[in-house]
Order: sequence, then C-alpha cells, then structure tokens
Amino acid sequence: MRILLLGGTKFIGRHIAEALLRAGYDVSVFARGKTPDELPAAVERLRGDRDAGRDGLATLEGRTFDACVDVSGYLPSQVRPAAQMLSQAVSRYVFISTGAVYAATKQVPVTEEHALLAGAPESVTEINGETYGPLKVTCEAIVREVFGERAAIVRPQIVAGTHDPYGRYSRWVKRAQLPGPMLLPGDGDDFVQVVDVRDVAALVLGVIAQGFTGVVHAAGPRITWREFARVLGVRQGVWVGSDVLAREGVSEQDLPLYRMRGGVRSEGMHMSSERMESLLARTDAALHSPQATHDAVRAWVQHDKATLGMTLERERELLTRARN
Repeated sequence: MRILLLGGTKFIGRHIAEALLRAGYDVSVFARGKTPDELPAAVERLRGDRDAGRDGLATLEGRTFDACVDVSGYLPSQVRPAAQMLSQAVSRYVFISTGAVYAATKQVPVTEEHALLAGAPESVTEINGETYGPLKVTCEAIVREVFGERAAIVRPQIVAGTHDPYGRYSRWVKRAQLPGPMLLPGDGDDFVQVVDVRDVAALVLGVIAQGFTGVVHAAGPRITWREFARVLGVRQGVWVGSDVLAREGVSEQDLPLYRMRGGVRSEGMHMSSERMESLLARTDAALHSPQATHDAVRAWVQHDKATLGMTLERERELLTRARN
C-alpha cells in the first residue's frame, strides 16, 4: 500500500512514518523541508507548503495513494484545499485531531461521543489556547464533508515520547533526575493521563489496516500523581496543595500535565481508551505501560533541549512558602 503523510518529519508524524515503513508500506511525506529530517532514505520526500493553498500542493497533482494521514492540518485553510485535491486521489483520509475538541464536561470518562466545542470560522488563522480546539473541530468537519465514510478521525490527548518538541512530559523526567526536594502538585490523588507516541503510531496502523472509519481516541493509561511520582523515581517529593498553587498564581505552563481533579480541563485526564485498545488488540498490540513510556523518554531526554515549566529558583521559593 502507498501511504501519504501530510507532515511527517517531527514527533508524531515521524513515529507514524517509521512505523509504516516497518510494516512494509511505501511512504511518501509531504512537507516544506524546513524541519530537520532524520527519516530513513526509503521515505519519498514531496515538497510543498499547505499555507499556500492549492498552489502549495502542486507536487501532489496526478498522484494516487491508498491512504492519507494528515498530521499537519491545524487550520481550515490548510485542510480544505488538501482534502478537496485528494478526494479522488486517496481511498481513505486519516485526520490527526486532538482531545481538545471537547466541550467542558463533568461526565467522565470522556468518550468519542461527547459534545464538541463550537467550531471556529474557516477564516480564522491564528492558533492559540482559545482557538486550537475550535479550529480542529472545523477541520474535522471539513474532512467528514469531503470524505464521508472514508474518513477516520484520531483524537490524541497529551502525547509523550522520544523526539517530543514540546517538553510537557520530558520536563518531569528531567526534573526528577536533579538532586534535592522536588515540588509535586496537589496531594497525590489527582490524575495524569498521557499516551505513548508509539501507541499513536500503532493506532494509525490499525486504523489503516482494518479499514476503520469514524472517531477514535489515542489515550493512555490513567494513573494518580502518586503513582506517577513513583514512575519518575522521585526521591524527595514534597506535595504542595492546589490551594497553595492557586494562591501563588502557578499556571499550567509552570507545571505542565497537572490538572486538579474537578478543575478546569481535568476531563482531559480522563479520556476513554476502550475503542483504541480494541483496535490495537486486533493487531496483537497493546498500550505501553507508564513505566515503559518513562524509560523510553529518560533514555532520550539528554538530547531534549526543551525548557518548560518553572525555574528551580521559583520552585524552591514555593516549597519554602508551602512549609510556612
């Protein structure tokens, strides 16, 4: 089978491309060529720019593929031209969306049937914390409009793994390796749930191989922060209550991954993985354990230059205030 990846040189796309190659697929990656490319030579490189509309997709003219995996569609202005051009050129379209498409809810676990946010107008081109989810909602709608029953939507939650440029997970792995007391948010009973990037790639393979259509989460095991601290190997953890963190103005950017249970967007740490696990089981695959995800990231993290979260000075200040 011939598979086209729209985007595929970074993080999730890179892992999908490599997994497809291992499974014996012919892989073509469409990208601008501006991101460092460490993909195997067997991958065909197609150059273009989705931001230029249909004109930027010229290298795809006249080509046919068995499936397209859209990893780089963030704006309707990117997704509509590609979907329309490829509507007769690919048999199936797999769109990588996000778990951020859901409206706030107290009903958990969040399933694939939960209500979505209102979609953003197709004219919106600015991606930020407010528009990211609504833009993906609109992109999903475009894919369904163009491909109908030939579309599959994958909604990942926070993804962890090697080559992650965002550092939300690796920040904790790096911090746990430093000496001295380490601030841990809450009381240990809040939850953290991330999905291993290797499992996202395996899911995409399953979607293609099984001809799956519809919506499926990419969600990993859900554990408490107390369990997460053990996985991280924290030696001198100090729990700082959510009330103290709120009083001190600590944000999600300061402590990525932490969402107080029952708080804003805490439902993102309680997404159902039932449909995903069922798909994986049909290919004799299973979710990586939290320990396996940590171990892979720890082995790679020395190459990770991301600096996310609060400084050590700020952390020590908070620990002092929490004790007083």
